[in-house]
Amino acid sequence: MNLSALIRPGDTVMWGQSHAEPVTLMRALVEERHRIGRVRLFLGIGLSDVLAPEHADAFDFLAYCGSGSNRTLARAGVLDILPAHYSQLPKLVQSGALRVDVVMLQVSPPDALGRHSLGLAREYLVEALKGARTIIGEVNRDVPWTHGGPYLRESDFDLLVESDAAFANPPASAPGPVEIAIGKNVASLIEDGATLQTGIGAIPDAVLSQLMDRRDLGVHTGSIGDGIATLCEAGVVTNARKAVDAGVCVGGVIIGSARVRRFAHRNPALELRGTAYTHDANVLRRFDRFVAINSAVEVDLTGQVNAEVAAGTYVGAVGGAGDFLRAAQASRGGVPIIAMPSTAGKHSRIVTRLAGPTTIPCSDACVIVTEYGVADLRGLSLAQRLSRMIDVAHPDHREALEREARDASLRVIVAR
Repeated sequence: MNLSALIRPGDTVMWGQSHAEPVTLMRALVEERHRIGRVRLFLGIGLSDVLAPEHADAFDFLAYCGSGSNRTLARAGVLDILPAHYSQLPKLVQSGALRVDVVMLQVSPPDALGRHSLGLAREYLVEALKGARTIIGEVNRDVPWTHGGPYLRESDFDLLVESDAAFANPPASAPGPVEIAIGKNVASLIEDGATLQTGIGAIPDAVLSQLMDRRDLGVHTGSIGDGIATLCEAGVVTNARKAVDAGVCVGGVIIGSARVRRFAHRNPALELRGTAYTHDANVLRRFDRFVAINSAVEVDLTGQVNAEVAAGTYVGAVGGAGDFLRAAQASRGGVPIIAMPSTAGKHSRIVTRLAGPTTIPCSDACVIVTEYGVADLRGLSLAQRLSRMIDVAHPDHREALEREARDASLRVIVAR
């Protein structure tokens, strides 16, 4: 494989995230990096172990998130972050502010018409494909053929290779007692006919596992995983009441086990779309009972959310939380939810002051859910929020939070 004939020094190279990573091409890029010259890589969530900090000798790493294997790069100080809303990524690519010269794809085998599906991800790749100088692909027989377009033929690629790379296993996310308790609390807020958006990990899976008695749920989300596949196969998710894309689950990326990949293969009731569609405010505002379920690193007593930085390291993202939460706030019967455990180790995740950036401001009031209950901050003043937030904190931290809330910097909030 001779990538140096297609990739030039100074290029920006983009590929799909999570299970959509083109691992065979990534390995070749690492091997050829000194022959190619210095390039910039735009990364999403990383699952493979292909990239390492020492590869910064030829790569500039740029990502919208610090998730997955990106954390190793972040801790080593070689990862730069683009702190943009997910909905902004297509426009940044289109305008050239986020220039993409080369797109590397993992695609499905062709269908009977010779069309390769983008398989496991559309997201920001859709816009990047329109303007990229070079498109390089690897065909993996285990990649599902998914609906939603765009579809590519062999002639659309500057290089197309075969790949037998196995999918990396995502971090274990089996819900434990805390996650199950959170799942039950969140599930209590979800009505029949609601349209769901969920993130990834143990908490969304725990929430979805508590919805088996619901009817006619819909899905419009960034990521499709095993939990959604289970609800679809059980007849809980029908998408029958959606005002947009009735009868069809819509997502941007598939992240999960072989089960969800089997569910997705040639399934007309599932479509993957680009970020310009999945996160578009004009689409989202048409949903009634839109329930957005996202997580956070920490939330302060006023309802400000940090979903980006933990212990000084960039581990999360601005991502799509703001887009989806605002849509749920505006939706008739919608619920904007931040769900998280009350603690991380011995530390409270409900704090008096955020230790990282404010991803979601307190003006975008959310419903904060922990294993200890539900704090609906919508319509509440700053002073009213304090007791609600302390009530859903871990009991071991409530006294300290109440004491800290009464220091000079928060006096205006706790004044009675």
